[in-house]
Amino acid sequence: MMVIRRFPIRNTIMPQKLLDAILLRSCSHEFSWPRRAPDGHYYQVCLLCAAEYRYDWETMRRTERLEQHATEGSIPEDKRSYKSTWMPRARRLKFVAPLRYRVRNAGNWADGTIENLSQSGLFFHGSLQLPSNTLVEMIFEMPEEISGQKNSNVLCHGRVIRARPALDCPDVVELAVTILDYKFIRHN
Repeated sequence: MMVIRRFPIRNTIMPQKLLDAILLRSCSHEFSWPRRAPDGHYYQVCLLCAAEYRYDWETMRRTERLEQHATEGSIPEDKRSYKSTWMPRARRLKFVAPLRYRVRNAGNWADGTIENLSQSGLFFHGSLQLPSNTLVEMIFEMPEEISGQKNSNVLCHGRVIRARPALDCPDVVELAVTILDYKFIRHN
């Protein structure tokens, strides 16, 4: 156990970098799914200490710490009114891993296999056919590059965007699911 000794500090402000270093060492950082800021860049928020970091999908790494992500008020008026009608498809990263899924708050879990993931969600094969727009729960091990933790099982909430039978096997369904939220599963 670490003992902290308190010394009187008169009219002294602790330098921000030192304060950040002390605070960062005390947090094991469990990160949210990468989010898109109004200015277009991606960032992650630590679910424990609320620190925000820029996220690069090309390298699947967090880069610099952000003081705060851009809010709508910080975007120039002329940029806020512009809305693009074209959106490029999110880059897919191959990630093969087992997964369990079910209709949200239903009883029975089905087994599946994740094929790939992107900033918008994941694509997997499974045995349970679900219609589009169904809310689902999924349990799987989040990649360390996203969560910042090894062996991080998560309970993930999502929405089925696309569902179709697999071409090579009629008993298997292919599901594309967008990630709405997730939380780490604690093992006690």
